[in-house]
Amino acid sequence: MSPKRRHFALCILAGLCFAAAQAPLGLWPLVVVGFALSVWLLKTSETPRRAGWTGWSIGASYFAASLLWIVEPFLVDIALTGWMAPFALIGMAGGLALFWALPFWLAIRLGKPSSLLALWPLAEYARSTFFTGFPWGLNAYAWIDTPLAQIAAWIGPHGLGALTLTFAALPILWDMRKGTAIAFLGFAALAALGIMRLSNAPEIAQDAPTIRLIQPNAPQHQKWDPAFAPIFFTRLIDASKASPKPDLIVWPETSLPTWLNDADRALGIIANAANNTPVLFGAQRYEGLRAYNSLVHLSTSGDVKHIYDKHHLVPFGEYLPFDALLSRLGMSTLTETFGGFTAGKGPELIDLGPLGKALALICYEAVFPHQMNSAEGRPRFLLHVTNDAWFGTRSGPQQHLVQARFRAIEQGLPLLRSANTGISAAIDAHGRVLQSLPLGTEGYIDTALPPELERTLYARFGDNLALLALLFLLCAAILPYPSAKE
Repeated sequence: MSPKRRHFALCILAGLCFAAAQAPLGLWPLVVVGFALSVWLLKTSETPRRAGWTGWSIGASYFAASLLWIVEPFLVDIALTGWMAPFALIGMAGGLALFWALPFWLAIRLGKPSSLLALWPLAEYARSTFFTGFPWGLNAYAWIDTPLAQIAAWIGPHGLGALTLTFAALPILWDMRKGTAIAFLGFAALAALGIMRLSNAPEIAQDAPTIRLIQPNAPQHQKWDPAFAPIFFTRLIDASKASPKPDLIVWPETSLPTWLNDADRALGIIANAANNTPVLFGAQRYEGLRAYNSLVHLSTSGDVKHIYDKHHLVPFGEYLPFDALLSRLGMSTLTETFGGFTAGKGPELIDLGPLGKALALICYEAVFPHQMNSAEGRPRFLLHVTNDAWFGTRSGPQQHLVQARFRAIEQGLPLLRSANTGISAAIDAHGRVLQSLPLGTEGYIDTALPPELERTLYARFGDNLALLALLFLLCAAILPYPSAKE
């Protein structure tokens, strides 16, 4: 094998290491291997161009493997949208890999390979925020089932990812023996901090309110079929009637089988089944020509008390970017295929009376750590309703759950999750799954509301601390040191 082919093969291997560290495999040691191998490949890249291709190849390999679920929505109606599936995966993987190519190219262009320790995490932050952002699959998520995940309560996923990269790179950029020893001590220190945080977990109060999370298990290809929609609605109603009566009932995203505007009869049935228990359910509604993906709060009296409209929509799933331009370019078929929702005003807290206030998260909104601090006031818990049937039954729903668990850690708040086909779960403020329903099953969970923790450092400052540290590290890496005078 030629040196160029061997280099490319190792790039693919590094990307696959990152992918295997994510859910569903969760082989977390491989995230360290992936970072170490990537830094070594950077050092062996003689030119900025080769370094850029190295970063792009690693990223393309990672995103293609970890985002394989992205083809699932296009396969729901294969005749109409199936042809788009390979283009979606290739385009997504190749486009996101550009965010990895740039820091690799720039590190060699500056002649400072160590600058990658700051440039790469900064590029990941850019991926998470630019062009509406796509922070899916941040490398820090590999730590979810280890004590190191608790570090996100202080510095968030970007800070944790940067520390992981730094410790993994020390043996490559510095001295192998000394760097390995310091890296081991660094990871051990992070683990010790995580264990200390976990040891301070409060117990659930005996008088804590009970919340019912319902999972009707409606496959996406049947969800809106007139022959099946009544079956799924009946499942939701029957689960809502079950004894003993909870303090709150939660249905998943878009669980109402009709437009909210035309649902007077359905709302009466829901209120009757809930028997004086408030219900939160996902629904679609319209105002004139605008459609919204909403979460509806039905009061104990059966009245609509609050409507939250999803504000962070899924590009190409819930709206088509630049749709007006595409129509003018003659691509009206594409814009008609995707249709679209209108974005809501922004993050909102729903006042649930004795249960406190909940921060509403609809599906995709749970993957944005920096937006959890955007609502006015601090919630008592996070409430996530989703329809992960779009993501299939493989890696997508499991990766989505991991990201929701990180939101709980970062905010120090419990998170309750109702998912159409799974995975519905009750998650405590340390990101631990207390109860869950597996994928592809029908049922419900009655869970006592876990206690919240004190407001975390990340909840106070967001990514600002990590970004300041990264900018300082970048300056230290690229600015020349003054030489000592003889």
